[in-house]
Amino acid sequence: MHIPKKFEQKDPIQLKELINSYPFATLITNSDLGLEANHIPFILNQTKGKDVLQGHIAKVNPLWRNLKDKSEVLVVFNGPNCYISPNYYPTKKETGKVVPTWNYVTVHVKGIISYVHGGKWKLDNVNNLTNQHEAGFSAPWSISDAPEIYIQKMLPAIVGLEIEVLSITGQWKLSQNQPEKNNQGVVAGLSQESDSDLRKVAELVKNNAIETN
Repeated sequence: MHIPKKFEQKDPIQLKELINSYPFATLITNSDLGLEANHIPFILNQTKGKDVLQGHIAKVNPLWRNLKDKSEVLVVFNGPNCYISPNYYPTKKETGKVVPTWNYVTVHVKGIISYVHGGKWKLDNVNNLTNQHEAGFSAPWSISDAPEIYIQKMLPAIVGLEIEVLSITGQWKLSQNQPEKNNQGVVAGLSQESDSDLRKVAELVKNNAIETN
């Protein structure tokens, strides 16, 4: 990923927060059969002091047969993003020298993939993913709500994925290349929109401007 210096995100806390907040990622692999992309929710954990991404795929997915264990992979996490109209910029009226762009936040993780077939690991992974995503419900569903014999029959139908993290890079493209008044225009314009992603981008632009000033 090409990252202009002004858009580079180096803060490990913010990088990991994006992974935790937007865990549905694109796993990109390259085997003898060529490039492949799978879309998988991951959870970020630590194992033996190392950051790891953990998830699972259906056993019928040929990924684990086509891609060798211990292969290098790329995982892409995308946060809020949206189109930025020149109409948001006050300088449009002054000079007209503005063009549309796209604001976004994204994290790329490079790592080494391992396949896990143990029942306990897979059960723990399903539990962890479920607990994370059910946390916001007033009456969260739990694995224990389903019959144990049913869950035990389901576990052999999945293959665990554990990706040892080698590097994490992030790009926060949030109008940093614009003058302050254009940043304010972007925040004001997006904040009036009904789409929640647009309002989230507005908040990110606002917070980023505060941090860099």
